[in-house]
Amino acid sequence: MGNNTKFTYFHILAFSREGEKQPTLFITFFFVYMFGVLGNLSIIAVTCNDVHLHTPMYFLLANLSFIDICYTTTTLPKLLHILLTGNNIISLPECFTQLFFYTMFAQSEIILLAFMAYDRYVAICDPLKYHLIINIKKCARILAGIWASAFPNALIASSIISQLQFCGPNTINQFFCDGKYMAKITCESVGINFCMLLGSVIYGVLPFLICLASYTKIIHSIVLIKSATGRKKAFSTCSSHLTALLLFYGTASWMYMAPENSQQLDQIITVIFTALTPMLNPLIYSLRNKEIQRAMKTLFSK
Repeated sequence: MGNNTKFTYFHILAFSREGEKQPTLFITFFFVYMFGVLGNLSIIAVTCNDVHLHTPMYFLLANLSFIDICYTTTTLPKLLHILLTGNNIISLPECFTQLFFYTMFAQSEIILLAFMAYDRYVAICDPLKYHLIINIKKCARILAGIWASAFPNALIASSIISQLQFCGPNTINQFFCDGKYMAKITCESVGINFCMLLGSVIYGVLPFLICLASYTKIIHSIVLIKSATGRKKAFSTCSSHLTALLLFYGTASWMYMAPENSQQLDQIITVIFTALTPMLNPLIYSLRNKEIQRAMKTLFSK
């Protein structure tokens, strides 16, 4: 196709340039998707069911699980359809809709993880004032603010990209409609790249700095605890979140801020970011958390 061609669809390269059926990958991603959805639903169920978990920390964790379900549902069902049928065509409205929801849920998770880091900072560094500073009502307001900011930003971003002219092949070198890879086939790459850089700073660098500042204070406070038991207990309350944080921000930074990599490496990092991280979050938060384990035993024994 020539320059400035008005496309009506895109080809998504779901691990193949030929668009053939890939049953082995379909089965793999199907189990990744189902395991992630069921695991996050379990976190939501035990949090709602157990009154001992009706605290700000678990309220935030349940909302993280909800976002993870929505986040994977935005990208993986379409990927499963492509792998099963070999039909890698996606219409423009479908592509821009996927881009909108992916952007909204990804940005919501980034900000929520930053607020969860602040929650752990207050719990460990100022425990006596924790219930005055953090409570479920305030958390609900913060979450409303997160959605209120992520929705218009995702709408603006997807609207801007939908108005662009696309040059060259109508092929997205990724397994879903991602703004970074759509920008590579536009005729106006300078403007869109600047907008994406600005978005990365606001929704990437700033939340990361909040997390960095929070955990710098947390680690400093834990080191000052004289009792080994006290240090271990304090670290166990934030180790799960720190693990999830490093996994999410690490892969996100590699995806959107690292220099150009091979297509295969990019897709591996993207799989970790969009599929494995939401699947692993319930496992990360339940492995070292005795309250979650107890609540799950109680729920499933019923």
